[in-house]
Amino acid sequence: MTAASPPEVLRAPLVVEFPFTRSLGPVQSAFLTGLREGVVLGVKTSGGAVMVPPVEYDPATAEEIRELVEVADTGTVTTWAWNGHPRPNQPLDTPFAWVLVKLDGADTALLHALDAPDADSVRTGMRVRIRWAADRIGAITDIACFEPYGGLDVGEGAPHDGAFDDAVHGIVARARLDYTYSPGRAQTAYIAALSEQKTVGERCPSCHKVYVPPRGACPTCGVATTDQVEVGPAGTVTTFCIVNIKAKNLDIEVPYVYAHIALDGAGLALHGRIGGIPYDQVRMGLRVEPVWTEGGRYPDHYRPTGEPDADYDAYKELI
Repeated sequence: MTAASPPEVLRAPLVVEFPFTRSLGPVQSAFLTGLREGVVLGVKTSGGAVMVPPVEYDPATAEEIRELVEVADTGTVTTWAWNGHPRPNQPLDTPFAWVLVKLDGADTALLHALDAPDADSVRTGMRVRIRWAADRIGAITDIACFEPYGGLDVGEGAPHDGAFDDAVHGIVARARLDYTYSPGRAQTAYIAALSEQKTVGERCPSCHKVYVPPRGACPTCGVATTDQVEVGPAGTVTTFCIVNIKAKNLDIEVPYVYAHIALDGAGLALHGRIGGIPYDQVRMGLRVEPVWTEGGRYPDHYRPTGEPDADYDAYKELI
């Protein structure tokens, strides 16, 4: 009899992104609007230092600071690192240097890209200047990059009132992590079981807790978990929250309930959406079961089973 081969370990691209909209105070508004107009503004601290990029509170005294100073678009590299393999959405699509540049008139350095032919052409102390983007919108990307410059230091900055027409008052900040994810042996088996509408965890041989989803090792005992255990399909709501803000690209009407669900036989609660019941009737101890859509690779949501609620003592250790 031939032993069954283990499932192929999965790999897939994964993007974690947190775009959010933030408002700008007077200092940041002036800084970004200035970039749109081809002007670099810093802010003077109570000790007389000019900070670029500007901040709204003095890092030494925590006092609010608003005295704006216009600095030059030329400066000096204080330190650098060569990037031989640019990633998508970086400032340049050819090899470049990440540089910290102290602009003339500033006392702190600004991080950006330097367009240079090779690493040998970059050095600490080299003179550079801003290459402005052709289309500017009031963002740090209005600085396309820095480029080598042969001129001298232009001296101190000049006071600026920060007044511009049609000032920028808000931005969308996009934090993004783009990578290839491999779930490993334990979670590959878990995902394979889900494709058969089964939920499989792994039991720790020491403390006997069943982890769902499995992690390959017990985080408490530090030993490998290889004993697979099918749990559920029903479970108990341990805690929950009511979601009132609609997420981008998620076709679910608000409000809806997202819950921790302790599947029968599991030693750890997992996340799931609760459906088939008004949101204001969801409660701790509610007994639920998975609902699968045709061709679905995981439960679409969980709905009440109709059983009596579980006693608190039965799930209190899983909250």
